[in-house]
Amino acid sequence: MDPLPASLVLGALVLVGLLGYALAVASRGAPRLDAFGRVVDELRLALDQVVRQQGQLRLEVQQGREAALLGIADATQDLQGRLAAAQRVLAEMKAIEQARGSQLDRATDSLRRLEVVVAGSGSRGAAGENVLARALVQLPPDLLETNAAFEGGIVEYALRLPGGRLLPIDSKWTSAASLERLEETEDPAERRHLREQVARDVRTRVRDMTKYLDPERTLSLAVLAVPDAVHAAAPECHAEGWREGVLVVPYSLALPFVLSLYRLAVRFASAPDAVELGARLGHLAEALCRMDDAIEGRLSRALAQIGNARDDLRRDLARARQAAEGLARDATDGTVRSPPAATSPGFDPPSGAG
Repeated sequence: MDPLPASLVLGALVLVGLLGYALAVASRGAPRLDAFGRVVDELRLALDQVVRQQGQLRLEVQQGREAALLGIADATQDLQGRLAAAQRVLAEMKAIEQARGSQLDRATDSLRRLEVVVAGSGSRGAAGENVLARALVQLPPDLLETNAAFEGGIVEYALRLPGGRLLPIDSKWTSAASLERLEETEDPAERRHLREQVARDVRTRVRDMTKYLDPERTLSLAVLAVPDAVHAAAPECHAEGWREGVLVVPYSLALPFVLSLYRLAVRFASAPDAVELGARLGHLAEALCRMDDAIEGRLSRALAQIGNARDDLRRDLARARQAAEGLARDATDGTVRSPPAATSPGFDPPSGAG
């Protein structure tokens, strides 16, 4: 129920007061009844005016309430429309998120299958070699040799260097399981153990690469390409591999490393290395020794024989000169001497028998 207007309450109180006043006047005498009637009429008129004002006020309150209810209904309808739009947006976002989650699950499964293929015993390293092949395919075809044969085995790729030498290049996709656990765990001890496992795998691959370091066909240097995560997880293996003659490089930098090595080989191709220089100096020392032996041996004997022949020629010339001078004196004196009888081997002049 609506509360009574204040004017109506006030009118009722006035009416009650007037009734009480009229009763009091009536108790004093009849002459005042006419005045009381007039007062009652005035009160009736005032009460009618109060009733009319109450009806007008009720009508205004009713109209205000209806207007307020209409505004509230409009606001409620607008709010309901906005809530419905928000619900539709949320449903679309939920559908997109579910689709994205399913795509992520499929991508994760694909990666896991790829890891299984890569880590399998029958095709280990195949994916890594494909990654390396996409990098090396940018080289000119005449610089890259595939399936190069060495005494230690066959290497997948080899870069042709000046002078006919080769740079062995191999790819190893290793330590996939250890890297996955290393990415997930937060335990320092387990992370250290996993890093050591990755380093052991890299050292094994480095030892495998050393069998391609043929000193006659290579520069005693090879390149081992590994995943970037493996390269970052085992930094201590970089210097160890270099001491063994194996450069451990990540896939992302394999091509720049190879190009740098080729540029250095072209730049210093004319300068012999220490081993080749030592071999050449050894050959030179052997040649000098042989020349000294020839001078002291055969050439000295030849010089001695030439000296003996010169002395013999000198003696023969002296005898011939003496004989010529004797003939010249005899011709001047006019005396003709018979020449001495010729002698031959095996002739004995006294006996006359040969």
